[in-house]
Amino acid sequence: MFSISKLFASSDDPNSLGAYFRKKRLQQFEQLFYNQFDVNQQVKILDVGGTDYFWKGSSLLDHPKVEITLLNLHLEESSHPAIKGTTGDATNLSEYQDNEFDLIFSNSVIEHLFTWENQQKMAAEIERVGKKHFVQTPNRYFPIEAHYALPYAQYWPEKLLFYTLTKTPLSRFRKWSSKEASDYIAEIRLLDEKELQRLFPSSEILKEKVAGLTKSITAHNLL
Repeated sequence: MFSISKLFASSDDPNSLGAYFRKKRLQQFEQLFYNQFDVNQQVKILDVGGTDYFWKGSSLLDHPKVEITLLNLHLEESSHPAIKGTTGDATNLSEYQDNEFDLIFSNSVIEHLFTWENQQKMAAEIERVGKKHFVQTPNRYFPIEAHYALPYAQYWPEKLLFYTLTKTPLSRFRKWSSKEASDYIAEIRLLDEKELQRLFPSSEILKEKVAGLTKSITAHNLL
């Protein structure tokens, strides 16, 4: 059973609802992965915006020929031999050749790109450099906004949202710094199912459900 504190906790907290759904999402991804790739096959994965902690406990790290590259604006370190970090821009992967990676993975990143134009660029680059992809993002229409854990915060006036984040503990039981709140408000552009399908027109859309409502959506071509 989930408590209110778990609902509002950051997804970095292993006991949070966010971590629970992230674990379920990873399990679903692993099922699709093993249906697509043979255990003896070398698989190069680019995780756009990925973190080392996301992959901890994943069965893919036991796969003898999996190589995971974490691409971020700032270097993400990893001590695991199958994981390495690098720096780069999700909207411009010009350092990589067409189909250089067997799989592009991205979890809750594409909504952080400020504009629809940048989201289009990221999607185009993912399809260019990856043979397969699995791209997840929170659903715009889910009642609880994923980043603030506030009801319908995606529709609030920016001034009201900024005040709530910085002056009250209503978002995840803490007061945000002015910079953190400003950065999030500026960068987050949530997607809905139709927009995600437009970004990845040949992909299947998976829906992550909570109480019959779609919490997050994933575009993938692991078919």
